Amino acid sequence: MATTWTPHSWRAKPIQQVPAYPDQAALEAAEKRLSGYPPLVFAGEARNLKRDLAKVAMGEAFLLQGGDCAESFAEFHPDNIRDSFRALLQMAVVLTFGAACPIVKVGRLAGQFAKPRSADTETIDGVELPSYRGDIINGIEFNEAARIPDPARMEQAYFQSAATLNLVRAFAQGGFADLHRVHQWNMGFVADSPLGARYQDLADRLDETLAFMAACGITADTTSQIRETEFFTSHEALLLPYEQAMTRVDSTSGDWYDTSAHMLWMGDRTRQLDAAHIEFMRGIANPLGCKVGPTTDPDYLIELIDVLNPENEAGRLTLISRMGADSVEEKLTPLVRKVKAEGRHVVWSCDPMHANTVKSGNGYKTRHFDQILKEVEGFFAVHRSEGTHPGGVHFELTGQDVTECVGGAHAITEADLSSRYHTHCDPRLNGRQALELAFLVAERLKEERANGHMNGTAKMAV
Repeated sequence: MATTWTPHSWRAKPIQQVPAYPDQAALEAAEKRLSGYPPLVFAGEARNLKRDLAKVAMGEAFLLQGGDCAESFAEFHPDNIRDSFRALLQMAVVLTFGAACPIVKVGRLAGQFAKPRSADTETIDGVELPSYRGDIINGIEFNEAARIPDPARMEQAYFQSAATLNLVRAFAQGGFADLHRVHQWNMGFVADSPLGARYQDLADRLDETLAFMAACGITADTTSQIRETEFFTSHEALLLPYEQAMTRVDSTSGDWYDTSAHMLWMGDRTRQLDAAHIEFMRGIANPLGCKVGPTTDPDYLIELIDVLNPENEAGRLTLISRMGADSVEEKLTPLVRKVKAEGRHVVWSCDPMHANTVKSGNGYKTRHFDQILKEVEGFFAVHRSEGTHPGGVHFELTGQDVTECVGGAHAITEADLSSRYHTHCDPRLNGRQALELAFLVAERLKEERANGHMNGTAKMAV
C-alpha cells in the first residue's frame, strides 16, 4: 500500500457501501460547507481516549461501548439521549465493581447515522427501491422520493450530533453522572427485577463501599471523580464524504484527526486492505476499531493490523469480535492466538449482537438475550484459554423501554415484539436488559478475579 496519504486519497481506491448521489454538484457543495464547520470533538480528547484504550490493551481497564444501532432524525429528543446515557452509566458502575478496574465509556452516538446494507435495493410488494442506508443518506419511508440520497442530510446529521454532544457533556460534567445517583438507580433496578435477588449481593457490597468512602470524606463535594465522568463518542466511518469533510490538522501535533467522533470503526463489509475505507482510516490519528467476523483469516488480520497500526501503538486499534454464539470459541481462538504470537498490541472487544440476529415467527428481526450472553461468555473463555485480555463489550442498546430483543428477566416474548418495536435498523437491548446483562457480565468478571485470572504477567481483568 502506498505510503502517501491525504484526507482524499481514499477517492482513488475501490469502495463498498457507497450511496449513488444523483446530484454531484450538491454533494460537493455540502462537503465544502461541512469542511468549514467547527469540529465536533477535539484532537486532545481523542488522544485521551487512546491513552485509556492503551490501558485496556495492557489489561488494566475494560471497555464499554454501546448505544443506538442507528440514530435517527425522527427520534431526536433530549429524553432519548438522557436515557441511553443513563443506561451506559448504570452499566459502567456495575462493571467497575465486577472488574475492579476503570471502565472506559464510549457511546455509539452523536454520529451513528449510516448503516451498511446487504443489497443496494430492496423490494416490497413488487416495488424495488434503493435500500435505506441511514438518515444521513436517505429516508426510511418506502417511497421513491425518500430513498434518493440527499447530501443535505449530512448537514442535518452534523447539527444533531453537535446538539447531542452538547447535552452529553452537560450530563457528564453537571452532576447527572454522580456515582451515588447512578447507584441508587441500580438499586431500584435490583428491587424491581424478577431476578433481583441474584444481583443483591453485588449491589449491597457497592452500597457498603460508597458508605465507607463517604465516611473517609470521599464525596461528590470533595472529589470531582465522584460527581463527573469521562465519556467518549464513536460511530462507524461508513460515509467517507462526511468523514473527509470533518477531518482537520491538529495544530499541536500536526496530525490529521477525524473530528466527527473520538473513535471511528469500520465494519466487516468495508475492511478490504486496498480499498477506500482502510485507506481513509489508516491516515487519521484517532483510535480506530474494526469488526472481525467468522470469515477472518489470521494472516489477513495481521496484515490489517499492520496497515492500521504500523507503529504497534497500544490503544490505537480495537478489534471488535462478532462471531455468533455457537461459533465464537472455534472462530475467535485462532485469531487471538495469531495476534498474541505476532506480538501485536490491540484491544479485543466482543460485539455479541450482530452475528446473533434472527427473524421471529411473526417477521420481526430480533436477538435472543441468552444468545447474546452466550457469545460474551465464549469470548471470555477464549481469552482465558489463550492467556490474553478480553478488553471489552460492544452492545446495541437504548434507554427506552422497547421490545426488540427477546428474553431477559422480564421475559419479552416474540408476541411482545410488535408492542414497542421502534428501531430504524437492528434490534436493540432495552435499558433493563442492558443493565441485567451488565450484572451478569460483572458476576463473571468477579468470578475470574476470585479464581486468579485477572492478575499475573498478562494483567488480565478477566
